[in-house]
Amino acid sequence: MELRANDSKRKSWVEVDKNSDFPIQNLPFGVGKTSSREPRVLVAIGNHALDLHALRDLGFLSELSFGEEDFLSSNLNKMMAKGKLQIRELRNRISDILEANNPELRDSADLNSVLLEQKDIDMLLPVIVRDYTDFYSSKEHATNVGTMFRDPDNALLPNWLHLPVGYHGRASSIVVSGVPVKRPHGQQNPNDSQPVFGPSKLLDFELEMAFVTFEGKKMGESISVEEAEDYIFGMCIFNDWSARDIQKWEYVPLGPFLAKNFASSISPWIVTLDALEPFRVQGPTQEPEVLPYLKSEGKKNIDIDLEVYIEPDGGSENKVCHSNFKHMYWNMAQQLAHHSVNGCNIGLGDMMASGTISGPEPSSYGSMLELSWRGTKPLKLEDGSERKFIQDGDSVIMRAYADNGSTRIGFGEVSSKVLPAD
Repeated sequence: MELRANDSKRKSWVEVDKNSDFPIQNLPFGVGKTSSREPRVLVAIGNHALDLHALRDLGFLSELSFGEEDFLSSNLNKMMAKGKLQIRELRNRISDILEANNPELRDSADLNSVLLEQKDIDMLLPVIVRDYTDFYSSKEHATNVGTMFRDPDNALLPNWLHLPVGYHGRASSIVVSGVPVKRPHGQQNPNDSQPVFGPSKLLDFELEMAFVTFEGKKMGESISVEEAEDYIFGMCIFNDWSARDIQKWEYVPLGPFLAKNFASSISPWIVTLDALEPFRVQGPTQEPEVLPYLKSEGKKNIDIDLEVYIEPDGGSENKVCHSNFKHMYWNMAQQLAHHSVNGCNIGLGDMMASGTISGPEPSSYGSMLELSWRGTKPLKLEDGSERKFIQDGDSVIMRAYADNGSTRIGFGEVSSKVLPAD
């Protein structure tokens, strides 16, 4: 099926700034409510959003197979259950409705009931996250961490170049942008002697992207690399909050636990994989050669610029990181194929995060652990203060966008303020 919505020459009758994250070529899905409207499915266009329930109710989507319950919902899961091809049809139809020369909605008396201003919308967690997995797929990040904590000459563990390392996280503590995060308590052993209990002193962000899945195969069956992208609905920005002092003490032998499961923050708009087609690039060369079930052909990485800002309480934004999703050593298709190769069933609304996305330069490191190099190189902010890790009152803001010169596809932002521990 053609991707009419991706036509770089298309313009919308809705005014869209040239630097907007949400041109007619994007059309990401989200869920929101207003003072007068209960939660419903929305599509972003410029500074506005289309109310898909209202659009359907007025007959603009009558040729599609979506029902009222698919759009008058507090999550995208029911709509996603229709599958990739029907979502593609929906996105194409919305693009046609918004196209500059199409008057059917533009000149309709019902326009104001369909087109909402984003500033009036309270965005909600877009999906019911059935299950959540976090990968560890940036070679630069894994090398940095291994250099700091192990042997610089053997920074990567023996399995790292052979499989996408991951762990199962906590779906219940995934929250949408704007929800504050409280500094967690836990055990720490700062002097390598006797453990102590208290608030984490080394709170960190992790710059990640995540993808959301359609319904997968039944338990006992696997998804191949070749078909993996048919099971991916779209992507969002993902901040995997981490308490480094708690993590250091607990992670041996079974890996992250309380250091990670207290909160993860995501951006509210899900950008479809279809919208990101024009930004595909070749991934890094994988050496040694991977096993056959992980062999990946074609352009499976995506060129997405990523930025992180720290905003002190009452202060201004300070850009501390500029990385790119194209640096990922293990791509999404490989991650999903590896996740299911043992017969693990993938469900509707599963969320899989990339792991920290660090690039080759120090300014592209995707965590404070790396940016401050374990606290030995504090970052200086515009107000003169320094940061080794995240302080109470700080807001961490992440933004992501793909731009090929003719089209810009953005993800909006995920912003979260850190509250002090009780």
